Amino acid sequence: MKRKSNMDIDAAAPNDFNTGQPSSDYDRPQPPDRSVSFTLVTVPQWNTMKIISIFDMDDSFYEAAKNTALSSGSSTGKFKLEDNHWAFIIKTFPEGFRIIFLDITARQAILTNLIYTFCVVAVIMLIVIFFISRFFANKSIQPIQEAFDKQKQFIADASHELKTPLAVINTNVDVLLSNGEDAIYQQSKWLYYIKSEAERMTKLTNDLLYLTQVDYSDIKMIFTDFNLSELVENVILTMEAVFFESNVSLKYDIEPHLMIHGNREQIQQAAMILLDNAIKYTNPKGIIDISLKKHHKHILLSVSNTGEGISFEHIHRVFDRFYRPDKSRVRQTGGYGLGLAIAKTIINQHNGKYQ
Repeated sequence: MKRKSNMDIDAAAPNDFNTGQPSSDYDRPQPPDRSVSFTLVTVPQWNTMKIISIFDMDDSFYEAAKNTALSSGSSTGKFKLEDNHWAFIIKTFPEGFRIIFLDITARQAILTNLIYTFCVVAVIMLIVIFFISRFFANKSIQPIQEAFDKQKQFIADASHELKTPLAVINTNVDVLLSNGEDAIYQQSKWLYYIKSEAERMTKLTNDLLYLTQVDYSDIKMIFTDFNLSELVENVILTMEAVFFESNVSLKYDIEPHLMIHGNREQIQQAAMILLDNAIKYTNPKGIIDISLKKHHKHILLSVSNTGEGISFEHIHRVFDRFYRPDKSRVRQTGGYGLGLAIAKTIINQHNGKYQ
């Protein structure tokens, strides 16, 4: 295919009236690109009668374009010829047909680039969406995973705590059976050990049942208005003998007539748990400080001691079930690490905060 270039057409332009010399293509702006088109006028038998085109092309090209358009069997369409893309439309007139051709190579290239661009953007967006969805999926699954891990840890801890008293009871029963001829008073030491371990197991099972009932029971607790200052004072008086036996001093500052709305028995249990825990982890001749004051619209109960304290990495776990920072003091202090977990549950039921 041969075409006349824009330069050939512009060469016939008039001379520059300032210099009298022919204008140079470099001295003036180039005309914008325009679409290439041509029209073929045919008789009813499709023989070419006239070619309307501003470009000089071979007759074979026009015939090939006409035959390709006619072979499509449609009045409009697209085809590719000599590495160019063409669109055509066939119009009917009384004297014959007129086939109009338009070069759409540039448009087709733009469309192809757009398709490739959209595909690349789609792939990138799919990758981004995948990682975003994966991130949020992991975030949503994390609480479930943590609950599952806590459940496994709870079962392992409960099994471990039950194994020790059961082993002690079994050993003492074997001792009793091996000395069957002795009187009961002679075996009272072994019986005392059995009773002590049975009581520890009873306390453990009761605490576990309590936590289970609190976590999964739909029973509504009875809330009433009561004097929290009076309740805390009664708890201190109840545990006064324990403070004395543990050789621990007590300091307290209780603001009078502080009223709250809640379950009196549970709040009393939580206060006793906090005081009992403070006694267990206070060194001899230590000091326990109890404070109950109104802070803005809230009531703050604070229990502190002069014990060794808890390292920073263990603070966030002190309210976990069966968790004790110092495993070596388990038999010395007693308990199973469920006290603070129960206190935490009670506080949560009263919409309180703990720290």
